[in-house]
Amino acid sequence: MKKYIFEIIGVFLALLVLIGDVLYILYGGLWLKGITSALFFLLGIHFLILAFLRKKRIHFPVFMVIGLALTMIADIVLNIHFIAGAILFALGHIFYAISYYRLKRWHWLDLVCSCLLAIPAVLWISLAPMFDFGGVLMEIVVVFYAIIISFMVGKAISNFISNILKHQDYRVALIILIGSILFFFSDCMLLLNKFGAFSKDIREILTILCLGTYYPAQILLATSIRIYVQLDYLV
Repeated sequence: MKKYIFEIIGVFLALLVLIGDVLYILYGGLWLKGITSALFFLLGIHFLILAFLRKKRIHFPVFMVIGLALTMIADIVLNIHFIAGAILFALGHIFYAISYYRLKRWHWLDLVCSCLLAIPAVLWISLAPMFDFGGVLMEIVVVFYAIIISFMVGKAISNFISNILKHQDYRVALIILIGSILFFFSDCMLLLNKFGAFSKDIREILTILCLGTYYPAQILLATSIRIYVQLDYLV
């Protein structure tokens, strides 16, 4: 029992995040959103402590937890001031990306994968007639945000492909990849919900899709630290 205490606590925290996610979808409430977001940050801290105890290289876990912290704060701020929240989310993505680079150094494939996401994303935001940003400033903010998250997800894709091609252990890369893609999808749903010309019923569906993928994404990113502790990752 004592041997698996970190895993048991981790599963318990992850379940609390999922419960909070469901409750927030059903009932709303900024306080509930704040508690749920604090729980995924706590999950990351929990596994960071394990990384310290196991004396692993801790650059990856530290940057990952900073990303989780910024994301947690952005969750609250976004409901108060959208642009400020978007900036905090963007900073979170930057720290997530830095953590990915602590697993594997820069490679030309990073740029290719990132551009394959960023270019269509920017064109979609700029040209799709469904969006109404209410001004140039908001559109610029959304475009820059899309570029930043595209480069984060692009690095996650590149790391996974690299591990597969080199026949390396890909467990950390895979869970990061899934978490990053879910995060990207969640943000797309938020974009459509916030700025798309849709009916109330469609917006409710978009909200469910956004929140239903967002919190599982954060759980996966936090849990990647636990898998990392088991492996000897070197940059």
